[in-house]
Amino acid sequence: MLAEKIIEKKIEPDCDCSILGSINIISGKWKPVIIWMLLSGPKRFGELHRSIQGIALKVLSRHLKELEADGIINRKVYAEVPPKVEYTLTEKGMSLNEVMQLLAEWGRKNLVAE
Repeated sequence: MLAEKIIEKKIEPDCDCSILGSINIISGKWKPVIIWMLLSGPKRFGELHRSIQGIALKVLSRHLKELEADGIINRKVYAEVPPKVEYTLTEKGMSLNEVMQLLAEWGRKNLVAE
């Protein structure tokens, strides 16, 4: 059996840790998309998966766990059958709204097909 490879994100101490720390939390192809989707309100796992074209279930699950561990999202489990789980942005996560809006605006202005 192959040992599972653990990937660690390292931050250089002589750099501006605030920008590196921020990028560390929201980096990757899917995390900004997940955050963007949750800006409009609570979403269930399946709803996120259907809305984000091309994301694998395993990747979505891992990113949701990482965002929860970083305090960006809340995971609320309802005691019902079948189980219902909702994801929402925390106050910390909602504070990314302005950044996400600016990124979206930049994309609209600069990524237009020519």
